[in-house]
Amino acid sequence: MLVVATAGHVDHGKSTLVRTLTGMEPDRWAQERQRGMTIDLGFAWTTLPSGATVAFVDVPGHERFVPNMLAGVGPVPAAVVVVAADEGWMPQSAEHLAALDALGVGHGLLVVTRADLADPGPALHRARAELTATSLWAVEAVAVSAVTGAGLPELRAALDRLAAGLPTPSAEDPVRLWVDRSFTVRGSGTVVTGTLGSGRLRVGDELVLADSGEPVRVRGLHRLGQPCREVEPVARVAVNLRGVARDRIARGDALLTEGRFGMVDLVDVRLAGDPVADLPATLTLHVGAAAVPVRVRPLGVDTVRLRLARPLPLLVGDRALLRDPGRHHIAGGVSVLDVAPPPLRRRGAAAARAAVLATMDGRPDLAGELRRRGLVRAADLRRAGVPVTGSPVCGDWLADPDHWRRLGARLVEAVTEYARTHPLEPGAPVGVLRQRLGLPERALVEALVAAPLRLVAGRVAAADLDPVPEPVARAVALLREEFTARPFRAPEADRLAAVGLGDREIGAAVRAGVLLRLTGNVLLPAGAPQQAVRVLATLPQPFTLSAARQALDTTRRVAVPLLELLDRQGATRRLPDDTRMVVGP
Repeated sequence: MLVVATAGHVDHGKSTLVRTLTGMEPDRWAQERQRGMTIDLGFAWTTLPSGATVAFVDVPGHERFVPNMLAGVGPVPAAVVVVAADEGWMPQSAEHLAALDALGVGHGLLVVTRADLADPGPALHRARAELTATSLWAVEAVAVSAVTGAGLPELRAALDRLAAGLPTPSAEDPVRLWVDRSFTVRGSGTVVTGTLGSGRLRVGDELVLADSGEPVRVRGLHRLGQPCREVEPVARVAVNLRGVARDRIARGDALLTEGRFGMVDLVDVRLAGDPVADLPATLTLHVGAAAVPVRVRPLGVDTVRLRLARPLPLLVGDRALLRDPGRHHIAGGVSVLDVAPPPLRRRGAAAARAAVLATMDGRPDLAGELRRRGLVRAADLRRAGVPVTGSPVCGDWLADPDHWRRLGARLVEAVTEYARTHPLEPGAPVGVLRQRLGLPERALVEALVAAPLRLVAGRVAAADLDPVPEPVARAVALLREEFTARPFRAPEADRLAAVGLGDREIGAAVRAGVLLRLTGNVLLPAGAPQQAVRVLATLPQPFTLSAARQALDTTRRVAVPLLELLDRQGATRRLPDDTRMVVGP
């Protein structure tokens, strides 16, 4: 289906032309027909000679209704610029053309109407001159008369050529249907209409409302006035919704594929139009069928930051226009460069940001986004309209290759520095490293670990790091002769201090597995439990605590926690009379 919007000055015959081509009445309201002018959007369609269908979005031409006109033009891929032969180029002709140019509409036709009332040549020549410097500079031109029928066959043929020349939209894209009408049908409930530019709609689909995030279900679809089960782009479509009241959705809202769009209220854009320095502080942003007030912050020669009065589902590469409603003036068209721009808090941040934006062209670019952001979730890129290819570095995280390599080098430096300042610890905790590298998740630190580093028990250390710190190894060596002679005699506190085993050193020795902490500072060699079982197995079974203490040649301070440990390990079993027996062979 070819969907085109009409454009042109009030009373230049746009609705008459649509009515003649389609045999349908595009003016929906009695007030419009009585006044002879389109106030709101009208819709009509017909079949072209090739068998293709053309649907018209007939927009108002009066200056008071330019916002209505923009709601109809915004989502469509092509336009028919209408100029009356007997009146020629007029003020609203210029504003409508400026709007189309700002939105980047490059496909369409120039139609000179009322060729029966005046020579269409002068009007055609002037209109051609006006279109030359715009996105519609190359469109075909046709002169017609809705009264005599002259030129209508040529117009239908031109519409066929226009339809054949339009790029093919993707039905696999997520749905973003801008709502241009919302009403209630008795027995059906809420119905909205819009131009489906990409994506596919099916009966039963679950979507969300952009403004509220409410889930809705597609109860029914109508295309060209007929019910259907599925609609592919480009198409005018009416969607019967289940799960939403009529007063919860209005023009400018959108139906979205869930999870594929982010709602943004801050964007960086490139402006083509008025000088950035001359822009007022407040303008209105027109995108899709929405019109939202924005505050304008100039950044560079042709770039600005817009803060929206309400969030919209915008994507990188979206085209929109800025308009000053007080002056009835189009300030220019904008291309969305970034839908998640960084804050500008430091002195000079705006100038630095302008330099970055100068390198961006408004086309979704995965490599560029990764280069600028370093690290970003794939889902966030998809919600910004950036196609995602390649493999994540961790979970859903994508990284710029150079940034990832730099992070790896910084990790080595951070681990080395931590080892220097914490020589008794067996590596740097992952949580500490996450903070030092400024990473959002612990898993990213773990994904960065590679030779010459290793990850053990939540800590990162050099792969060749001795698990026993040198001061600890030296202190334990001083106790080795004592442990050899009497392995179950725990050193007293003064002896531990004498060999250099303070609290930190003891903790390091226990973590390294060279000492066993029974309780507090009651320490034994690491193999003491196994050796104790062999000694206890030689006693008559069952045995008492006293017998165990004597056999182990130790004190009650050691024997009690040691036997409790053996109980927990299942090496011994405590009986009801508080005696014990060795379990096992």
